[in-house]
Amino acid sequence: MPDQLRGTLLKSVAMPEEPVDLGDLLTLVARGDEVAFSAVYDQMGASVYGLARRVIRDPSRAEEVAQEVFLQVWQTAARFDPARGKGKSWILTLTHRRAVDAVRHDQAATNRDLKYDWSGGPDYDQVEEEVTVNLEHEQVRKCMGGLTDLQREAVDLAYYQGYTYAEVASVLDVNPATIKTRMRDGLVRLRDCMGVVA
Repeated sequence: MPDQLRGTLLKSVAMPEEPVDLGDLLTLVARGDEVAFSAVYDQMGASVYGLARRVIRDPSRAEEVAQEVFLQVWQTAARFDPARGKGKSWILTLTHRRAVDAVRHDQAATNRDLKYDWSGGPDYDQVEEEVTVNLEHEQVRKCMGGLTDLQREAVDLAYYQGYTYAEVASVLDVNPATIKTRMRDGLVRLRDCMGVVA
């Protein structure tokens, strides 16, 4: 991630030599501690940009989102509750939400432009497409309800939040092989529920 992103967020400060728990750092950030914020940035900068980049194709737009995420962390660190989850999960959830919002915003702007540039209309039945998509989403939600809590959690992190196997294992503090097994079993159940032919 470019140094200028970091420069726009805070002044250069000395960092502690020993790694500090991210949750503890967020507690300090909530009190306005710039050194703790710098440590949060150092620990999470690459992960935040990487997740934003996976969701958003444009690298400069992903940088903007990463900058917005760290600004949000600085402004809302007091909302982080260590009893509800890990600091890394909280920050990556903020990142994913903001990246998805950016994609939706950009798509809405494109759609507005296209709406006023009528070029003969769509080549497909838009209503039928929307109904089909809604029915598929409903079916997926129903089938996700048929998974065990552990399977649903792993599948949700990987497919809906964009985490890799290794990141899911890290977030859930579980062996990566266990995560792969949970996801494989969960996906088999989903395939069977959805009636997909392998």
